[in-house]
Formats: sequence, C-alpha cells, structure tokens
Amino acid sequence: MTRFVSIGECMVEMAPQGKSGQYAMAFAGDTLNTAWYARRLSPDWVVEYATAVGYDPVSDQMVDFLSDAGIGTDFVRRVDDRTLGLYLIALRQGERHFSYWRGQSAARIMAQDGPFLLRAMHDADVIYFSGITLAVQEGSGRDKLLDAVARARTRGKTIVFDSNLRPGLWDTPRQMCDWVTKAAALSHVVLPSHDDEARHFGDKDALATRDRYVALGASTVVVKNGPGLIHYQHDGARGVTEPAVVSDVVDTTAAGDSFNAGFLTAHFGAAEIEQAIHAASNVARRVIQGRGALVAI
Repeated sequence: MTRFVSIGECMVEMAPQGKSGQYAMAFAGDTLNTAWYARRLSPDWVVEYATAVGYDPVSDQMVDFLSDAGIGTDFVRRVDDRTLGLYLIALRQGERHFSYWRGQSAARIMAQDGPFLLRAMHDADVIYFSGITLAVQEGSGRDKLLDAVARARTRGKTIVFDSNLRPGLWDTPRQMCDWVTKAAALSHVVLPSHDDEARHFGDKDALATRDRYVALGASTVVVKNGPGLIHYQHDGARGVTEPAVVSDVVDTTAAGDSFNAGFLTAHFGAAEIEQAIHAASNVARRVIQGRGALVAI
C-alpha cells in the first residue's frame, strides 16, 4: 500500500454555467487535482492532502469535499483570520480566462509551521508538490517547505515535483526559476511541461528540458509536451513516446495534473516507464474530453 501525500493549495472555483450568467462553485487546485485523480486510479493507495484552511463555512465545505472524495484530511491545518483562495473563470470566444483572489488564502502560510509539514511527510512513501505550492508561500514559507522536503528525502521518502511555472505568482521570472531549480534539485521525479520551460528557461526543445532536470539530479524526468512527443529519462535510460491522439478537445483544464496522477499511480504500481507514460497520456486524453478540472474517469 502506497501512502501518497500531496502538498499545496485548494481553491474555490467559480465557473460560468452556459449563457445564464450564473456560476457554479467547486474546489480545485493543481496538487489537489493530482491527488483527486490518484485516489480514483489507485483505490488501494492512501492519499492525503496537506494544506491550510480557515475556520469558516467554505473551509468546512472544502474539507468535507476532500473526505467525500476519499482523500485524507489529517494534515489540513486550520488557521485564524484566513479562508480559501478563489478564482473565477470567464469564457471569451470559447477560451477560459482566470481571475484570482489569493490574498486571504490560508495556504499561503501553511509552511510557516515547519513541524506541521514534517508531521505530514513523516509516514509518506511519495511526497508531491509543485511550483505553485512554492510560489504562494509567504515570508520564510518557501525555505521551510524545501527544508522539510530535504529532511524527508534523507529519511528515504520519494520526492515528486511538477515545476508548474506561473510567473504571475512570483516577483520576477528569475526568482521563479531560481526557486524551481532549488526544488527540482531535491526531487527524485520531475514532471515539467516543455512549453512553459522553453518560455522561462530558454530550453530549445523537450530534450533540453529533460537534460536540464536530469543534470540537477532527478532520476526520472518526463517532459509533458501537449500533443507533441514526450521525452523521458529514467534510471539512465532515455526515450521518447507519442501521446494519445485526441480529436475532440473540450477543456484542457487539469490535463497536466491528471497526466501526473496517471503516471505516478502506474509508475509506483511497478509499470515499465513507457507503460506508465502511456497510461498517463490516456488519463489526460479522457480528462480533456470533459469539462472542468475534475472529470469522472
């Protein structure tokens, strides 16, 4: 039985419902999405979500949502005078645009309590976090988060990192790249997306993205590349695979998050590396044929 601990921010999502002008509320967030899909793909896994929320009704609703989804809430930290972050989706000519309100988010101070993070990671087999997890931390939170990850690694935990580059969450692109590099250097498995990496790190192709993370010490790197070829390296072996073909894309939200869940559940379920990538690609294919971040698969 694998114990998987995902660390990050779960937000309130307000999504438009057709042309009615009404919105529906849901919960989503990159690391939460991956935990949600992992729980469905591997029911025998113990999946925990580590975050922080307030004491208000919407925070209670989010915790109930996690519990109902079979995701453990023992490491959901409660804090005073904070609540959940919120984002609103606007549709313009069929494209989704996002507006965010994060100033009140309890997850921004999650890592201020270093012992909380250490407790969350203590019994984990696999620890998963992202560049967004890092980006939203206030004050010394980023240092404390990476310190806890480093300690977990020394105790034999497997560290998985999705760089998930979001420059709007950082003071400067250079700051973002520096922190993402620090996080990747602590990780066994890195799951970047080439388009973002090329834009901010200047990688000329997916191979360059793969090789840069391998050079930082990752033993497994799988470079997501939209509909393009997926380049990987695992335990010194390099290769390339083709993603599943999708002709009827409805909504690409959570494509990468669901890919990560598909890959990790297959990979840590003893699948060969290319089998795990194909499984991940098939999960993402099904997800982008549905609407929203969390799609029944």
